[in-house]
Amino acid sequence: MMKCLALDDEPLALEIIEDFAAKAPFPMQVKTFENAALALRYMQEEHVDLLFLDIKMPDITGIQFLKALKHPPMVIFTTAYQEYAMDGFNMDVIDYLLKPIPFERFIKAVTKAQEYQSVASPGKSMDNDYIFVKTEYKIIKINLEDILYIEALKDYIKIYTPNQPVLTLKSLKAFESRLPKDKFIRVHRSYLVAMNKINSVERNTVMIANQPIPISEGYRDKFYDVITKYS
Repeated sequence: MMKCLALDDEPLALEIIEDFAAKAPFPMQVKTFENAALALRYMQEEHVDLLFLDIKMPDITGIQFLKALKHPPMVIFTTAYQEYAMDGFNMDVIDYLLKPIPFERFIKAVTKAQEYQSVASPGKSMDNDYIFVKTEYKIIKINLEDILYIEALKDYIKIYTPNQPVLTLKSLKAFESRLPKDKFIRVHRSYLVAMNKINSVERNTVMIANQPIPISEGYRDKFYDVITKYS
């Protein structure tokens, strides 16, 4: 089920999105809002996969709304103004729908979103030995065996590998949920490490590839409980 939110100041536009979503070839759940503040509050409390976002609204533009999101979901802009198309693509959105939206064009856009979701977020249980990560304007494949550790940097995370680090817009908590729990362990609010890449542990420090990584008090007991099972 793809969980969607539609924000538009026109009730009719929201009704059309709801109607089209009900006819989509895969299940979609749409929550609609005319008020940007209420939509933002909902997104802070509930998971949203796809955001249908009108660009020109009375109190806030769709672009301003999108910039206010720390971890934006997939976005499809909906607007009656074609001149905003370039702004949408510059913000790396999934698609841009021009009103009045034809049904076949809607289906093409949401199918694109579903395909992207299946590649970028394959699910919480990782049966594969790799993961896909969005970085800048492309999606790259990272083998789990290549991951040394992951560091949280405000709204981004940096995935360290033997070759080069990969920066992606995602929270450490969200990324951790996509990794196998028997291979990766949290040692700090800002660090997640690969168990098989640990060279040594001394007091409050883990060494991986000659890099010291701190073990914070809040994660210390659980970390030592896990590694003593292998000692």
